[in-house]
Amino acid sequence: MRGVSSGDNGNHSGPLPTVGTYLDEMPITTIGGTLDVHVYDIARVEVLPGPQGTLYGASSEAGTMRIITNKPSTAGFSAGYDLQGNDIEHGGAGYVAEGYVNIPVASNAAIRLVAFDQHDAGYIDNVFGTRTYPTSGDTINNAGYVKKNFNDTDTYGGRLALKVDLNDSWTIEPTLMGQDLRANGVFGYEPAYGYLNAERFQPDTDHDRWGAATLAINGKIGKFSLVYAGSYFVRQVDTKSDYTDYSIAYDNAYGSGVFWQDSSGNPLANPSQEIVGTDKFTKESHELRISSPSTDRFRVIAGLFTQRQTHWIIQDYQIQGFGTQLEVPGWANTIWLTDQMRIDQDYAAFGEASFDITQDLTLTAGIRGYSYRNSLEGFFGYSENYDALTGYGAGMGPTGGNCLSANHYRGDPCVNLDKTVTGQGETHKINLTYKLSGDALVYATYSTGFRPGGVNRNANFGAYAADTLDNYEVGWKSSLFDKTVRFNGAVYYEEWKGFQYSFLGPNSLTIIENGPNAGILGIESTVDWRATDHLNLSFNGAYNDAKTLGVLCAVANESPCLPGDVAAPKGTVLPYTPPFKGNLTARYTFDIGSWNAHAQGAVLYQSKNEVGLRTGDVAALGDIAPYATADVSFGAEKGGMSGELFIKNLFNTHAALNNYVPCGSTCYVGFPGAPEPRYVVPIQPLTVGLKFGQKF
Repeated sequence: MRGVSSGDNGNHSGPLPTVGTYLDEMPITTIGGTLDVHVYDIARVEVLPGPQGTLYGASSEAGTMRIITNKPSTAGFSAGYDLQGNDIEHGGAGYVAEGYVNIPVASNAAIRLVAFDQHDAGYIDNVFGTRTYPTSGDTINNAGYVKKNFNDTDTYGGRLALKVDLNDSWTIEPTLMGQDLRANGVFGYEPAYGYLNAERFQPDTDHDRWGAATLAINGKIGKFSLVYAGSYFVRQVDTKSDYTDYSIAYDNAYGSGVFWQDSSGNPLANPSQEIVGTDKFTKESHELRISSPSTDRFRVIAGLFTQRQTHWIIQDYQIQGFGTQLEVPGWANTIWLTDQMRIDQDYAAFGEASFDITQDLTLTAGIRGYSYRNSLEGFFGYSENYDALTGYGAGMGPTGGNCLSANHYRGDPCVNLDKTVTGQGETHKINLTYKLSGDALVYATYSTGFRPGGVNRNANFGAYAADTLDNYEVGWKSSLFDKTVRFNGAVYYEEWKGFQYSFLGPNSLTIIENGPNAGILGIESTVDWRATDHLNLSFNGAYNDAKTLGVLCAVANESPCLPGDVAAPKGTVLPYTPPFKGNLTARYTFDIGSWNAHAQGAVLYQSKNEVGLRTGDVAALGDIAPYATADVSFGAEKGGMSGELFIKNLFNTHAALNNYVPCGSTCYVGFPGAPEPRYVVPIQPLTVGLKFGQKF
């Protein structure tokens, strides 16, 4: 949100996201990134831009998003279902089936059951290709993996919630939920082989499933409201990734193929690598919150919060037929292994108070004190014999005194990484709001946010520190012209101090360091206009000027940065931050007989933005060109039944969301005379679909 982005933070053991995300009261901002939650039977989605650290803590640095589900109701039985079929241009057919049922089981208790099943069709083709390894001279092909629309996805899951009113003052709401997602292929194409074409030589799969149990208790103690929210969450992600691009690049650049040997010591003809990954997450959180009545002139919210996250990381880089004398002991065919456990622990106490100075003027102030302890322990590297043969593993394996303990780590050679970082501090907020009338107000806010520091999974790189953000904001909210126009907006300046950024370092391992400060000057606005009784127009847009305020240095903590070590000059635009992004929607309602019908059109425009922060990455990856897309729909409803025809990406715009290479700077130099493996993630091609739903 608001241009607070330093690049891709989604790699293993990377920094936490800058936006905090909640599913009801459960924080779902995990070490591996935010969950991709299937949204159905939802009451609303709340978006809170700007730092929300006072009430929501770590990672709500750029803002917070809350997905609020529909709760069980004792008012009566209700149920519904929604069905959808769709077809993608240059792709396959997909479907969505969703349903819910709400059942009162007593005068003071009800359950709500939600289920869904979704198939997203693929639209990227894995086309035939060949590669030649210079060391062995062997040419391989991917004939066995050629497939049209190979990036399909299947998702299913559900939610079971119970609500019990113990009395007029106390309610308990336990909930169980889970989701299972299986994805195939990759979602980027290689421009060198044509639009929506890629050449992959081994399977690419992703099996991501999670489950959670939550408990919310709401009650009253005198005039005060008390809320307890607890959750326990487990997640496992099993992946397979084709790493042939990396293998070819390294062989071309460094002649590494001579060290990729079979058990007889001969170079392998086909040393293509595959990454077999397993990530296991747990997260336990508890929050206790008390608040005074919102109608009091002086009102307060105060609470305590704690959470513990774990992430067991396994990244197993395999070469089929790899020599037993070189593989990591206990791991067949493994040239490189990462087997580590990360534990993040957070503790906080917070409070916020509001005082109505006058009937129209309100002052709000809040503060949150926090502490964190984040650790990373385990093994990463090659085997001792591979270190000795190649010298590649200097500092990254069991040789050269790298082992911190002679004990084996879960069957690995040893522990060669065991680091912990701790930190504490406070984040705060002050706001002044003035009501111009019953339908308009203006406000000014100063607020701060933070992200905890952490440990790099390459022990040769130090820990990275927490980053913080200061936000200065003035805004307005209004309902004008007999409430036919809603006009909200804000102007802000944010200073992001020592921002965390990630990049692929030696051996294509993700490294996180702290960069310089960055400044973001922006304006955002929302306009809803009820033009007639039948026509509604809405606009949402934002402009952000987001740039570094200092030099990004390739050598950590070098001050001043030597000219030859400048990775990005002062004034570099932050990645994934288009200066302008906005959408315009028009919705017209009318009657067709006894049916209530609607026609809707929406246009989204985004200006050019970069995908890299460092000058070399910007030059190699290119930028994301500006684009505009349009969606249209036509539907009607009557007596609980509804239907809709929709078209997404109406003009089949060939726009990009991201550009990337799979192996960092090695890919830039490892393909002499041939196209480097650059991937472009496109927006989904033109999609036509039909929805039908019914409620009882």
